[in-house]
Amino acid sequence: MDLKTAVFNAARDGKLRLLQKLLENKDGHEVTKLMGDKTNGATPLLMASRYGHLDLVEYLLECCSAPVEVGGSVNFDGETIEGAPPLWAASAAGHLKVVQSLLGHGASVNSTTLTNSTPLRAACFDGHLDIVKYLVEHKADLEVANRHGHTCLMISCYKGHKEIAQYLLERGADVNRKSVKGNTALHDCAESGSLEIMRMLLQFGASMEQDGYGMTPLLSASVTGHTNIVDDLTMHQQTSPTERIDALELLGATFVDKKRDLLGALKYWKRAMDLRHLDSHCIVCKPEPKQLIMAYDYAREVTNGEELDGLISDPDEMRMQALLIRERILGPQHPDTSYYIRYRGAVYADSGNFERCINLWKYALDMQQSNLDPLSPMTASSLLSFAELFSFMLQDRAKGLLGTSVSFEDLMGILSKSVLEIERAVKQNGPMPPDPAQLSKALSIILHLICLLEKVPCTAEQDHFKKETIYKFLKLQPCGKNGYSPLHLAVDRNTTCVGRYPVCKFPSLTVASILLECGADVDCRDEDDNSPLHIAASNGHPDIMNLLISCGTHFDSTNAFQQTACDLLDEKELSRNIIQPINHTTLQCLAARAIVKHSLSYRGNIPEKLEAFVLLHR
Repeated sequence: MDLKTAVFNAARDGKLRLLQKLLENKDGHEVTKLMGDKTNGATPLLMASRYGHLDLVEYLLECCSAPVEVGGSVNFDGETIEGAPPLWAASAAGHLKVVQSLLGHGASVNSTTLTNSTPLRAACFDGHLDIVKYLVEHKADLEVANRHGHTCLMISCYKGHKEIAQYLLERGADVNRKSVKGNTALHDCAESGSLEIMRMLLQFGASMEQDGYGMTPLLSASVTGHTNIVDDLTMHQQTSPTERIDALELLGATFVDKKRDLLGALKYWKRAMDLRHLDSHCIVCKPEPKQLIMAYDYAREVTNGEELDGLISDPDEMRMQALLIRERILGPQHPDTSYYIRYRGAVYADSGNFERCINLWKYALDMQQSNLDPLSPMTASSLLSFAELFSFMLQDRAKGLLGTSVSFEDLMGILSKSVLEIERAVKQNGPMPPDPAQLSKALSIILHLICLLEKVPCTAEQDHFKKETIYKFLKLQPCGKNGYSPLHLAVDRNTTCVGRYPVCKFPSLTVASILLECGADVDCRDEDDNSPLHIAASNGHPDIMNLLISCGTHFDSTNAFQQTACDLLDEKELSRNIIQPINHTTLQCLAARAIVKHSLSYRGNIPEKLEAFVLLHR
């Protein structure tokens, strides 16, 4: 074990004598370097602070000149916090004496992590009231919010720390401060079910405002199913009759889909219906739907008590009512709307009713693509679910279940929507390019869908449409992580693992073949200048290599590390015996290699087309 690691371990484990022994006879420069060096992303002082070793903290600060502000990586409850200063770590872990020592040695009370979390917020998160008070007394800023705009008061309310919330309010915390998404501390109470704190916030002047999705705290409580909050807020003077009705109806929908309590749902829907008909001369009617939705089996919302009573004999109709109510009140832009449509579809799939599942999932996907940003994780999850479902339906084990046949139209429709998602991402006019990781996942899903499509019979006209769609996809020239093109991904084994359940296996000769047929560039390069041939070679797939060579790729072209595909086959003797380099090396290739090897001057002396050819062999 080297000295740096030994010092780190001693600081982490609280072994002061061992640390002193390790550092004795070391000159000041070496000690200073050891104090600034990081092991596993953290300095010795950060580790000593994280685990509350006060004697070690003071020794490191006073005898070793450890930097008090240098942040690093610390782990809390399985999550790694990046850029955490020692004071933040001590505050989060509840070590008051260490907090006092660090501040006494000059630590900044408002220093933050990479996500802009302060020591005060860390103490509020885990309920350390004594540390909260000490930090505030030493001028900690109550209003510094993290990157999501969540303040110390908000997190105290969400975590249910009443005494901390009360202390912050008494010290002047802004009770109506909004986060990036527009929610307030009242929303956090509603989502967590903290009734006492919610009442306290109202006493301090909290107002019932809408967040970025148009959600009031009352609706937030209905979505999360906190009946105590709903019952309390429906009686509040700030709540209008219409808001009471919406909250009760939405709570009923939550009882159907989240709590799976149909009788409980009926109870709240009846309360809402009674409020609608409270004044027989002024009934609060539900809005007429613009059109009935096929995915909901053309269901309508019930409009009177008699229709409501009839639901008890038809559980499936109740579930459709829940989806209709949620979409009407929350709107299609709210994530919960499409989430529960997908959830209901999955329940149908589990019972073998794949047709209902597909219809609901298609409706949810249309909703997501109309309202969410391109490559949203929710949209990607929907596309992946389709691929997994279609794969299951095509497997032999699915035979005998209701409606297991997969139609070309269903698969092709989802492939088209997947390509649309890539097109939206590539053509969006934002300041940042698409995230490579998200783009890679979307590209991989498309390749799995193409692979599944090749297993489904189709007419000549359908085959033409499929290839036309793939051609359109390739013309977008999308690239994922490491600069991988769709063809790179098609010949890489890592493309197999795209979700929790198996879909198709890669490298795939079938997918590579159709991509090439539809115009994929056989000589495209990734960030390390690897061609698809290099990737196929590193994956040990000679059949795909032969396909790529037959389509015109150069066997002896090199990557950024001056490696040919043949070099990547060195340890794969079987593949090397199948791929005979001499069969794929031309006199032209040998000449290009000689030019590169001997650094001969060629620019301007040969045609430009040949210059590009020489570059392939550099």
